[in-house]
Amino acid sequence: MRRMSRRGFAATAAVGLSGLLTAGLAVADAGGGGGRGGGSGASRRRHREPAGALRGMWLATVANRDWPSAPGLTAERQRAELLGHLDTAVERRLNAVVFQVRPTADALWPSPYEPWAQYLTGVQGQDPGWDPLGTAVEEAHARGLELHAWFNPYRVANHTDPARLVASHPARVHPDWVVPYGGKLYYNPGLPEVRAFVQDAMLDAVRKYAVDAVHWDDYFYPYPVAGQTFDDDAAYAAHGGQYPDRAAWRRDNIDRLVRETAARIKEVRPGTKFGISPFGVWRNAATDPLGSDTRAGVQTYDDLYADTRKWVRENWIDYICPQLYWNIGFAAADYAKLVPWWAAVADGTGTGLYVGEALYKAGDPAQPAAWQDPAELSKHLTLAENHPQVRGHVFFSAKEVAADRIGAMARVVADHYRQPAKPAR
Repeated sequence: MRRMSRRGFAATAAVGLSGLLTAGLAVADAGGGGGRGGGSGASRRRHREPAGALRGMWLATVANRDWPSAPGLTAERQRAELLGHLDTAVERRLNAVVFQVRPTADALWPSPYEPWAQYLTGVQGQDPGWDPLGTAVEEAHARGLELHAWFNPYRVANHTDPARLVASHPARVHPDWVVPYGGKLYYNPGLPEVRAFVQDAMLDAVRKYAVDAVHWDDYFYPYPVAGQTFDDDAAYAAHGGQYPDRAAWRRDNIDRLVRETAARIKEVRPGTKFGISPFGVWRNAATDPLGSDTRAGVQTYDDLYADTRKWVRENWIDYICPQLYWNIGFAAADYAKLVPWWAAVADGTGTGLYVGEALYKAGDPAQPAAWQDPAELSKHLTLAENHPQVRGHVFFSAKEVAADRIGAMARVVADHYRQPAKPAR
């Protein structure tokens, strides 16, 4: 099965949104069938959203995916665009924004550890003249939105040339920390000093700002690239002697990062949540009887060395938001099979379960026929209502929440979000 991670997007032009947004909200306010697919008995029935459910959207900054619309805009323009995304979240009756603030070992706040992100000014390390994260926290809270600060722990650059990094970048100061792989640069998760550093860098934001959650996405060890080897031989020789094999050592490196970060968040800012949004398949049942009834080409346990099931079962994290980016009935990874699998994993653990939704696929002509139906995502939420462990949904991503290419988001609002959002809890 071809991997469809949300991060593997192609850059696309910004889409005008005002007409679609206005039309979509008119449909939602009417409480009718919604979208371009017309009404149905299923869409008109009363839906049962859990009290305090999360209604979220991701706001991606890597490669200027959602925001800013281009590097080098004025501070005033950047701020206006950011506030526009927050306003859209409110208009769509959401209650949380997951804001990417450390996309590539850099920062969207004044950090003593890492340079300013190049996606702001076009030049890594250049002060943009304002504080995006501080502004996002303040303005989100003023609108009744939670602000989840989204960090990527180990990705350094979307290229393999350290000379393109600002001279003071920690990856240049410590070249032994860095592994080139698959056309990108990564920090080596097998080095204890790297694990400590990335925690310090992320927790600086938690210490300075009243973020509601720390959020990670699906990158731990990098996704496999055919014919290439992630060269951590020296780290394994130095630190892997007590493990049965390299895979077990790598998984323990990621486990340690999760456990240590969770503990430090509680020390730095008690009450701040810690959530992770992994690729949606832990293991296939053919690999492990505890796995899901899927035939995915990637399994997080085996390929990313991320034991996502254990993190939930052991209640190491406050919430998990698996990226279930497939349609109902998709043969290799069926949404209708993965939701109950994750619900059973989360049941009784104390770990919240939200579902990551592939809004970006709706109306994309390259996607299967199901994604041409404006009702597909609404059907996802209807199906999830049968599993009380599911406490909400998060949509990828902000650009599509606004543009709503075929009215799929408007359909979700009409069918499921008829009332203004209450605070998540």
